[in-house]
Amino acid sequence: MVGKREKQRKNRLRLPGALLALTAAVLLLSSGRPSGVAADSPAEAPEPARQMVPAAAILAEPEAEQPPEEQPSAQEQPWAPVPESEAVEDTYFDDVVFLGDSRTDGFRLYSGLETGTYLCATGATVESVFTKAVETGQGKLPLLDALAETPCGKIYVMLGVNELGWNGTDIFRDQCGRMIDRIRSDHPEAVLVLQSIIPVSRKQDEKGTYVNNARVDAYNTVLRELAEEKDCPFVNVAEAVTDGDGFLRADWNFDGVHLNQAGCRAWLSYLRTHPVTAEN
Repeated sequence: MVGKREKQRKNRLRLPGALLALTAAVLLLSSGRPSGVAADSPAEAPEPARQMVPAAAILAEPEAEQPPEEQPSAQEQPWAPVPESEAVEDTYFDDVVFLGDSRTDGFRLYSGLETGTYLCATGATVESVFTKAVETGQGKLPLLDALAETPCGKIYVMLGVNELGWNGTDIFRDQCGRMIDRIRSDHPEAVLVLQSIIPVSRKQDEKGTYVNNARVDAYNTVLRELAEEKDCPFVNVAEAVTDGDGFLRADWNFDGVHLNQAGCRAWLSYLRTHPVTAEN
């Protein structure tokens, strides 16, 4: 009996010791440093407390809008079409020479403009103006020779419709470039203006011949490029006489190619409101 009570007393003595050991273990774990690992070990160092971040702040901030790039104005681009401005008086054309083919001759007849000088011929091309003798105010001689003898301050060129049947645009580009250089050599102080080739009518375009607007567009692209290369004002006359589909207006032409009186007067009105200046 005495042995049994002694055994119970020893068990009661062990219980506080176990509680102390358990408490010590809890304190050790709560210190963040497991035994046997250095305090500055990067592998086991405690993570810093994380701050709560609002959900809205996690979303990527939108990129700041960049201001649009400034586009050079038409006056800063020699190749760009001459912009519209206030209409000039017809005295503006006093020193103008109109160099061209039968379309320019029609302009002379039907536009109503009573000033300016005309050097034009049916069938004229950027090649024939060098060599083919025609009747001019200076006698029968090539148009460029006649132009060389004609005093002027501005030269408006409208050529290209008779060249549409040429094989591609390379010959047109080369010949037109030569013509520009020749005119510049003969009249270094004059302003040389390239006019766009006027498109043909829908009826003409649908005939399926080489006289079509796809070719007109290709040749006008060459003229624009030459205007840039040679630093010439480019006047986009075509937009003045075409319909919403890009065809020469049906009521403004005789035969799908040549302009009647209404068409020529619209052409003149466009030239009045798109004069060339020192800036373009």
